[in-house]
Amino acid sequence: MEYLIDYGYIGVFLASFLAATILPFSSEVILAGVLLSGGDYWACMVAATIGNVLGGMTCYWLGRIGKVEWIQKYLKINISKLLKVQHWINNKGAWVSVLTFLPVVGDLIAVALGFLRTNGWSVLFYMFVGKAVRYFIWMELVYRVGNAVI
Repeated sequence: MEYLIDYGYIGVFLASFLAATILPFSSEVILAGVLLSGGDYWACMVAATIGNVLGGMTCYWLGRIGKVEWIQKYLKINISKLLKVQHWINNKGAWVSVLTFLPVVGDLIAVALGFLRTNGWSVLFYMFVGKAVRYFIWMELVYRVGNAVI
């Protein structure tokens, strides 16, 4: 993952995008590495949030397409788990996409919202809010701990 840190904001964007889709790793590690090596706070925030939202919306659109084979093949999602999440989400609305920042279930939520044909613009808005707040909290922690150590 070190090579992604070397790419700076592009590395943060790529790590955030991939972490929200197919790869089981934490974009926070790359984000912290770029921040602690002198990266600009707001540039990191924008790159991480946009990358992660685009990754989450990719999951949403795969769900919206409704091709179970693609979801199993590309996202490695267990369909029975997806159906459980879909049942939980039903009748709750797009605001649930705020929770797409959560590890493991976040991808399931995004795909289930797509399956349920939830309004894409609403999903995008709430997903953006949830992921931006998550990265803001993470970056604040990195700065506070980084400054305390230095």
